[in-house]
Amino acid sequence: MPLEEAMRTQRAIRRLKSDPVDDSLVLHLLELAMKAPTGSNAQNWEFIVVKDREIVAKLGRLNRRAMNLVSPMYKRSFERRGDEKMLRLQKAVQWQADHFEEIPVVVVACLRGVIPPWPTVATSSAYGSIFPAVQNLLLAARAAGLGAALITVPLWSTLLARRALGLPWNVTPCAVIPLGWPIGKYGPTTRRPVGEVVSLDRYGNRAFR
Repeated sequence: MPLEEAMRTQRAIRRLKSDPVDDSLVLHLLELAMKAPTGSNAQNWEFIVVKDREIVAKLGRLNRRAMNLVSPMYKRSFERRGDEKMLRLQKAVQWQADHFEEIPVVVVACLRGVIPPWPTVATSSAYGSIFPAVQNLLLAARAAGLGAALITVPLWSTLLARRALGLPWNVTPCAVIPLGWPIGKYGPTTRRPVGEVVSLDRYGNRAFR
């Protein structure tokens, strides 16, 4: 698949079949993920491929614990506004939470090393070494016909996530990527015109409208 086609048709796929995904395919996708740049070429990623049903269930419980707290508030807000698009999105997010234990493969993207909370530039620099790899993984999954989405809700407690995954103190979980064969289809996606969000030289100078 041409790279541009993958980018134009990529979207978060949350409804996944429980059918198995071959290990060789997952490893191939991770090889492509690791072609991404990292700060100072540190290559300090760590990827946990979770297939054990008990560990997937632990991540699912962490996900639902946070979802049960915030999801009703979001839903009421969308209903008051009559926002059908966001209600459909919220329904897909809830479906993923309800069926988390059925996801065949969950990849947890981590960074080796402690991410400092301050100064903020150090925090953003650290995450700059993992999210390019995550995006590579999402695009590679799209090209392979797999469904995938970047989520962070299961990591609301780094302590509990570390415990579930057996992570040492110096490996930080940063993102969770459920992988599986999709129920439904990819894009094309709808986005705002580029001229509405791009400024020239200073914020608000919408010179490209």
